[in-house]
Amino acid sequence: MSEKSFDLDTVKKLAELVKKNDLGEITVVDGDKKITVKGKVCVCAQSVTPAQPATPAQPAAPVQTAEKAVSGGKEVKAPIVGTFYAAPSPDAEPFVKVGSQVKKGDTIFIIESMKVMSEVPSEFDGVVKEILVKSGDPVDFDQTLMVIG
Repeated sequence: MSEKSFDLDTVKKLAELVKKNDLGEITVVDGDKKITVKGKVCVCAQSVTPAQPATPAQPAAPVQTAEKAVSGGKEVKAPIVGTFYAAPSPDAEPFVKVGSQVKKGDTIFIIESMKVMSEVPSEFDGVVKEILVKSGDPVDFDQTLMVIG
């Protein structure tokens, strides 16, 4: 899988491009590699439809996690919109747990977007202090998912 995936910097740059230009999505093909990054246009459409408790719960979570992250360590944010997976498969052990020691470059979770599984490496060394989402949860670009101290 690693040989056919984009590096994290490329994914971040694409996500910034989508956000800056208010695009619905962007697709990049490089040989046999393909990535599609969707903007918040798609997420907003989902948020508008169910105007019930799900809407207030989502904005409240990042506010609380940001406060915890500032005092407890470095925030690990979602590089793209997608679905968070803690393990490589449903029956496998998670990449990391609270208390796990990680080094820069270690895979710490996967985000699935458009049926493409993107392994996300740690950007720094440390110990996992908190995991703020559950496997299978939808995540937004730049949402804090984990705290490493």
